[in-house]
Amino acid sequence: MIPDRYDDSIPNIYRILEGELGEIFVVHRIDKETSGLVVFAKSAEAHRHMSGQFEGREVEKVYEAIVRGRPERTEGVIDLPIREKIRGIMSVDRKKGKPSVTRYRVLNEFRGFAHLELHPETGRMHQIRIHLKAIGLPILCDLAYGGGGGFHLSEIKVGYRKKVEDREEVEEKPLLSRTALHASGLSFRHPSNGERVAFASRLPKDMRSVVRMLTKYAAGRGGG
Repeated sequence: MIPDRYDDSIPNIYRILEGELGEIFVVHRIDKETSGLVVFAKSAEAHRHMSGQFEGREVEKVYEAIVRGRPERTEGVIDLPIREKIRGIMSVDRKKGKPSVTRYRVLNEFRGFAHLELHPETGRMHQIRIHLKAIGLPILCDLAYGGGGGFHLSEIKVGYRKKVEDREEVEEKPLLSRTALHASGLSFRHPSNGERVAFASRLPKDMRSVVRMLTKYAAGRGGG
């Protein structure tokens, strides 16, 4: 999203947009491995306007995630305060944490996995990730919060056989190797005219591939 604090040469969206548009302002951020929609402002005035909407919880945000585990309900509200435990890692803390609320709805269920739609009502760092971990549904491939490493087809396909080339087995490539979280929707008042505008982003190819394979090889409820 922004220049790395230790290595400014690492490619980032801020520098790319700055090179194309000139002066640009960061309104909000999404995590490094999260795909989808994000807002930048092209003027200081627009930045103030948009920042005020985010701080005032006027912006409607929608995410999609693929998680490990089976939700107990088809929809619900996660109301758990969170705080930074160590630098860059969040944790639920009922005494010292800041109020944090996330609504969720199940889009698809599979054996041992689920595809969720999420609506964070607050905007804490890593909120969705830590909230889902807290209810036993860590996001797929989220190493920091218990979702495991790369997701491979062999995990769900019974009788999976590795490819063989020159009589040697070829190492299986993961279907997904980043946190399975996507910012799919944003709605806010346009800073120029005050009219409500909405934007949507389709689930990216890597996550669509995982959902397709889960549908094919892990359809139905089952598993923890």
